[in-house]
Amino acid sequence: MIDFDTLLQVLDSSVRLSIPLLLACLAGLFSERAGIFDIGLEGKMLASAFAAGAAAFVTGSALIGMLAGIFASIILSAVHGVASITFKGNQLISGVAINFLASGLTALIGQNWFRQGGQTPPLSGSARFNEITLPLAELLRDVPIFGKIYYELISGHTLLVYIAFLIVPLTWWILFRTRFGLRLRAVGENPAAVDTSGISVVRQRYAAILICGILCGLAGAYLSTGIGAGFGKEMTAGKGFIALAALIFAKWKPVPALWACLLFGFLEAIGIRFQNIEIPGVGTIPLQLMQALPYILTVIILAGFVGKAIPPKAGGEPYNKE
Repeated sequence: MIDFDTLLQVLDSSVRLSIPLLLACLAGLFSERAGIFDIGLEGKMLASAFAAGAAAFVTGSALIGMLAGIFASIILSAVHGVASITFKGNQLISGVAINFLASGLTALIGQNWFRQGGQTPPLSGSARFNEITLPLAELLRDVPIFGKIYYELISGHTLLVYIAFLIVPLTWWILFRTRFGLRLRAVGENPAAVDTSGISVVRQRYAAILICGILCGLAGAYLSTGIGAGFGKEMTAGKGFIALAALIFAKWKPVPALWACLLFGFLEAIGIRFQNIEIPGVGTIPLQLMQALPYILTVIILAGFVGKAIPPKAGGEPYNKE
């Protein structure tokens, strides 16, 4: 039986682990709502994580590291935009190429710069985003139930965690309550109609690509300077693809995307927390199975529980002006 303290620890880990998924999922949401499918979320997160970790180590500033990570992600987003929007190339191939490019470059440059097997040196102090204690958290920590929830689950996260949660309602407001959001969604559904009305389809799609780059940059920076203490080779470990799965599960809507990412973060936290479990009559569950649990359940959820998920009608198709 899981006690209350253990449950809080699992939920706290779920929140921390869901943040890179959430930021990448929202990045893909902007991109795909504008009709640009982006398989390259994984590569942009990886490049951002390396740039953030390297810059934070050199400068001793997590903030500068975050900005470097965003810049690296925007560069790769621009590459994807040029390939898929300007030159009207295949969006899936462009995204896959970005993943391979980021994987190779981060390992090669990391080994050349730091001579630590593609990793950056460990980060500490101001080179990392430190945990923030919210007001009254210390005072309320001994209060039963509510105090523990506030102190251990709500308080004690880094700045990027709170920023990620604030971006969710901001995304909803931008997409569904602003003229820019209306045009962005229209471009993903019927770009010809948008073009006829005098609005630039290319400009709208590049704007979406830029936002996608910024959010992926935050996700990668969080991995190396927030939840981690430096960059590790292939540290994204498929999180970009899980974010895409969460986006489909959420049916391209920001608030359901939050719950989907929290669910996937919870599954990962369960896999990390409960290892070496013994089942009477069966024996000890292999460690590898518990580590693979989030990915297995991701496939099961997508296969059996998503239902009919309809992407934007013009998604993945280059726009040719007639």
